[in-house]
Amino acid sequence: MMRKALYKIFFLGIGIFAVAISYSQDTTKKKSVEIISGFKPVLKESAKINFGATPPAPDTTKAKLSYDIPNQNLFFTYQPGSLKPLALSIDTAGIFDNSSYVKAGFGSLRTPYIQAGISFGDGKTAGLNIYAKHVASEGKKPFQKFSNTDVQLRGFFKTGNYLEWNAGIGTKQERTYRYGIEPANASFPTDSLKQNFQTIAGKVSFHNINKTQFGLTYAPEVKIDVFSDHLKNSESNTVVNLPLQKTVGKVFAVNLGITFDLTRLTPKSKPAVNNTMYYLSPSVLFKTPKVNLQAGIRPSWDNGDFRMFPNILAEIGTEDKRFYFLAGWTGYVRKTTYQYLASQNPWLWLPASFKNTWIEERFAGFKGSVEDHFSYAAKVGFNKLSNQPLFVNDTATGGGGKSFVVVNEPRINVLNLGGQIGFTIEEKFSLTTGWTFNQYTGLRVNKKAWGLIPLEMNTTMRVQVIKDLWLKGDLFAWTGPQYMRKDGSHAQLNGAIDLNAGLEFKITKNLNLWSQFNNITNRKYQRWKQYPVYGFNFAGGVVLSFDQKNK
Repeated sequence: MMRKALYKIFFLGIGIFAVAISYSQDTTKKKSVEIISGFKPVLKESAKINFGATPPAPDTTKAKLSYDIPNQNLFFTYQPGSLKPLALSIDTAGIFDNSSYVKAGFGSLRTPYIQAGISFGDGKTAGLNIYAKHVASEGKKPFQKFSNTDVQLRGFFKTGNYLEWNAGIGTKQERTYRYGIEPANASFPTDSLKQNFQTIAGKVSFHNINKTQFGLTYAPEVKIDVFSDHLKNSESNTVVNLPLQKTVGKVFAVNLGITFDLTRLTPKSKPAVNNTMYYLSPSVLFKTPKVNLQAGIRPSWDNGDFRMFPNILAEIGTEDKRFYFLAGWTGYVRKTTYQYLASQNPWLWLPASFKNTWIEERFAGFKGSVEDHFSYAAKVGFNKLSNQPLFVNDTATGGGGKSFVVVNEPRINVLNLGGQIGFTIEEKFSLTTGWTFNQYTGLRVNKKAWGLIPLEMNTTMRVQVIKDLWLKGDLFAWTGPQYMRKDGSHAQLNGAIDLNAGLEFKITKNLNLWSQFNNITNRKYQRWKQYPVYGFNFAGGVVLSFDQKNK
């Protein structure tokens, strides 16, 4: 077996060797070299900066931007101003971008109307404003006419970066007649019915623009009025006000001011009467973004009589400044002068004596806004008036009650409720409604508060209809005051509603047309007994403006 295996191996080797010999002896093929696989040296690609990067996908989400825009609503005073239904109120509903203008027109009650305002200066370092107005009307009743003329010059200038000076001078002429004649066929000389007043006023003041290095702010002021009537009764009023404030740190301040109020009345053919008052106003102020407190006193000397008044005020608001709580307890002396009394009732007799009114107020309330357009305010007060002047028809001198005598009430307690709501959309629309309710109690001498209005309400609307067209409307309403009959009994006048409307539109760049309609409901109400106001009346004219500012 071993031998057979050896033979197989031997013969297999002989076969392999023969095949190798046969390939090596093939002469038919050409000489060549066959490469089955070879190495190809290749450099590695280097890294390069890709300049054509793919842009990122666009972001379609809206960015959320937060804006802190201050509230544009205005908070007006709690008590509306005194109503003067005899005065023809003609006003523009538009807002002028002009520094000077002339407004002229004519009305149905033989009403000439002219008003002008002229400005000089750059308005930053110095300026002078000239204002003039004249209006007159004549009603259907005998002697139911009036005229008012007012001219004022006011200017200011700055001395460097430290002081600003202000000065003004003006004159006013008011002419009317005692037309409240009863019975209507009674006859009186024209001179006895005249009631004319003239006022010459001047004012000088200055204040520091920036606080001093010691944190002081000051603003002294001097005002002088000379008031007279056609009967040669004259009165001079001089007020010197010296306020001073010192800042202590960032939240505290100290006020220290003194005021002198000097009046001298010179009746015709009678001795002069002096009415002197002065008071101090020391107080401490604490002010932060949410809290504003003032605590002080007001010691006052009224013709030698001393009275200490409180002067405490508080205003506390929320973080977003949209709600404020108000409270206070304060007092002051209101000067009773011939000029002040004539501004309330122009048909009065010159009083034989004057007593200044001591006023003490305790009140609480709130004010605020909703969103950026709606505002509101409300207040409740408990006030005490000492030596309040009242007006009573004079039925004892044979004048038929057409004149008024001034009587004094030693004390009146007043419950005061007031409120206001407003809605404003930029300068395109505004609507404001305010009301005041006064309940007079505790009178000691007089039966009623003669001539004082218990409830008063007013509404004002301004609308920019289109770009060059403005519309305004005013609604006044009140309940009638109490008056005294000839027999001494009391009665109440009827209430009043007075609706006015005005329209103004632009014709050219510097020329506007205006119209005014008063007492549209044609109600013959009376603010004072025996003195009915005008019925429906209207006026219209043009407004010429110049020195227009370029936008």
